[in-house]
Amino acid sequence: MERVRSGKVKTKMVQSGINMAAHLMRRAGFGASNEELEVLGARPYDQIVDDLVNPEKFPEVDEYALRRYFLQLNNFDTVITWRGVWVYRMVNTQRPLEEKMTLFWHHIFATSVGKSEHGPSSVKQLETFRANALGNFEDIISALARDPAMIFWLDNNENHLGEPNENWGRELLELFSMGVGNYTEDDIKQASKAFTGWTFTQPLPLDPYGRYTSDFVFEDGDHDDSEKEFLGNTGRFNGDDIIKIVAKQPATARFVARHLYNFFVADEPQVPAWSVTEPRDPAAVDAIAAHFTKVEGNMREVLRFVLLSEFFKESTGKRVKSPAELVAGIIKTAGTHRNPIPLMPSLGQEVAVMGQDLMTPPTVEGWHYGHEWIDGGTLNNRVNFAVKHVSQAMDDGYFNIFSLVKGESNQISAEDLVDRCLHYVGSVEVSEETRRSLVNSDPALGGIDFTSDENSKERIKEIVRLIVSTVDYQFA
Repeated sequence: MERVRSGKVKTKMVQSGINMAAHLMRRAGFGASNEELEVLGARPYDQIVDDLVNPEKFPEVDEYALRRYFLQLNNFDTVITWRGVWVYRMVNTQRPLEEKMTLFWHHIFATSVGKSEHGPSSVKQLETFRANALGNFEDIISALARDPAMIFWLDNNENHLGEPNENWGRELLELFSMGVGNYTEDDIKQASKAFTGWTFTQPLPLDPYGRYTSDFVFEDGDHDDSEKEFLGNTGRFNGDDIIKIVAKQPATARFVARHLYNFFVADEPQVPAWSVTEPRDPAAVDAIAAHFTKVEGNMREVLRFVLLSEFFKESTGKRVKSPAELVAGIIKTAGTHRNPIPLMPSLGQEVAVMGQDLMTPPTVEGWHYGHEWIDGGTLNNRVNFAVKHVSQAMDDGYFNIFSLVKGESNQISAEDLVDRCLHYVGSVEVSEETRRSLVNSDPALGGIDFTSDENSKERIKEIVRLIVSTVDYQFA
């Protein structure tokens, strides 16, 4: 279907480029504005991917400005504000894939501030994810093993010489790297011994501006330096040795590959089912795993491979948007929150009421995803937020879709009206059934004659509201 901008017909090639750019930015970021899509759609696809996997080309979000505006950010215990800051970063970052991978690692290495009640370590963990977003998998695991929030979350501060605590060792193998069925109980015991003495400094009590930070510390006298047998290897292994062995396992490559497929390509069953349920696309997962092994866990190159693959390009509409993706994507489209405002902290709360309380995943498994994001309550919250936010943005002039849809036309058909609205609401792709319903809806019926229809703006507004209320809009 050809669509127009400013009354001028777009070629199918240009529109195809915009559609593909929109798909890429929904998956590798949090969507894109109309202006951004116009620029991106004219560029070669592989160049856009190259920019995404090399975020250091672009400046970071200016958190200094945020701290000047929100003095409470100088107190790391204001977790509600920090959740809002994270959504603000998702919307405004020039490094979208870096931020998307921060969310990816937060989902896999789920750690909740609800247990520690220690804001500084939770904020610091997100910074660790961001710094290692596209790094080497072994380095990511190594940083995580030294992360105070994770150490406390999985009780490795209780892992002592002669009295090992197996919580971290178990989850390292089960949920963070290899998956169920690829190790033994004895491997867990040996791994746990290797991480004895890995703990954190006890922070000082509260100061006037909140809690003090905490840092990793290795207590040599509390470390089990005995010979260990782990995954067929024997030696006086410490934690770093365990990580090196784990990172090279074929099971790790396949487990990470399936996570990447689930997060970037198409919804998979929940993680606990992976040991007994084949992937949705075994060939795609195998290909990702093979490339992971080839590049030795270099996530920058693994992501480049995924985003350039045909199975990625053909995956439109195969993932339910997470609450964070939905909220950030709507804000991107609406053009709001480009600067800090007093209501910014509420952004994190909007995500939370949809079932994704950032920095507070429900269990060590993280959140359940796909269709489990949606039930009667969360769907109502999702639709209400979308409708309310785009409506307000149109009323306030942030989202000037009226002039875009009209362009230079005096008259447009119902079909063209709907297609233009779909285009300017983030190049949304819908089923033929949905498109037909939109075309036959009251606000679209008969098209618009801009020379005589005094209600044209309200009709366009209502069509936009209908679009963001569709089932199709819930999918990326």
